[in-house]
Amino acid sequence: MHVDPVVLNDWHAVARSGDVPEGGLFPVELLGSDVILWRSSQALCAWEDKCAHRGVKLSLGKVCDNRLVCPYHGWQYEGDGQCVHYPAHQNQQPTPRARARAFQVKEAYGLIWVCLGEPKHDVPPFPEADEGTHTIFFGGRYQYETSGLRGIENFLDISHFPFVHTDYLGDKEHTEVMDYDVTVGPDGVAVTNVKAWQPKPTNALDVEGMEVGYEYYVPRPYTARLKKDLGIKRSDGSAATEAIVLTVTPVAPDRGIGWVLLASNYDELDTAEEVSSFTDTIIGQDVVIVESQRPKLLPIDAGSEMHLPSDRTAVEYRRWLKSIGLTYGTTAMQTA
Repeated sequence: MHVDPVVLNDWHAVARSGDVPEGGLFPVELLGSDVILWRSSQALCAWEDKCAHRGVKLSLGKVCDNRLVCPYHGWQYEGDGQCVHYPAHQNQQPTPRARARAFQVKEAYGLIWVCLGEPKHDVPPFPEADEGTHTIFFGGRYQYETSGLRGIENFLDISHFPFVHTDYLGDKEHTEVMDYDVTVGPDGVAVTNVKAWQPKPTNALDVEGMEVGYEYYVPRPYTARLKKDLGIKRSDGSAATEAIVLTVTPVAPDRGIGWVLLASNYDELDTAEEVSSFTDTIIGQDVVIVESQRPKLLPIDAGSEMHLPSDRTAVEYRRWLKSIGLTYGTTAMQTA
């Protein structure tokens, strides 16, 4: 299956760092490919999950003495992917062709990221984590049985708050969406001056509802970040803010895995368990809706769906995807 360069050459989160201990094997799927993650004492590796000999899944094997050993004929691979030992021919030097296909891999924000092509950028930015100004939480891992782009577009949509997230992020007595600003540039899509009335601005804030400010950023097709101004001050007088990153692993055009990271500088922090529980509730409500959308692949052609002024973010997001040549996960790939 053809995969657009813009997606192939991007970084995608595939696991948590703790999923792959030293000596451990962890198989994942990315863009229709089977990938094996494994960790030696020297490095973290990401390879095509396939032995160069007879195509057996290397994830069925084991790690011995910092080598990955194939379960079928015992071929032994070093961390660079080169086979260095044929058990059936003890004295034969393995050919350079006896090599596992290695992909670029790195760890950031507690996640493992893999690029199947040649990365054009670093992993998507998370300024609140990079600057050390916020406490970082892992929100959760969520299955999307639909295009990951549908999940990202839903993350960017505020007009569904009163209906999908009633009593959490929205209220049916406050449904009006005020105008906001959307810009598209070299760093992707930016949405600013968003206002939303919320009965529960944050899990840790005990108030009867208030208007909060949002900003959204989409640096990559399958990654979005929001920043929320809670409308209150911290003990030092600075603004209390939260940030959330949603990055969706495109397992297949119509299937993805969402990873949620949260950041908060509010004085009264939730526990990790409370953050996870709240995220489970919100994303769980979203997944039901998103998986019901038809078609599963995101329409990006103008006029394919109806739009209102409150849908400006979705309209610009789709235009941007089309402008950068993305078809994977969209209805355009059916005619590409």
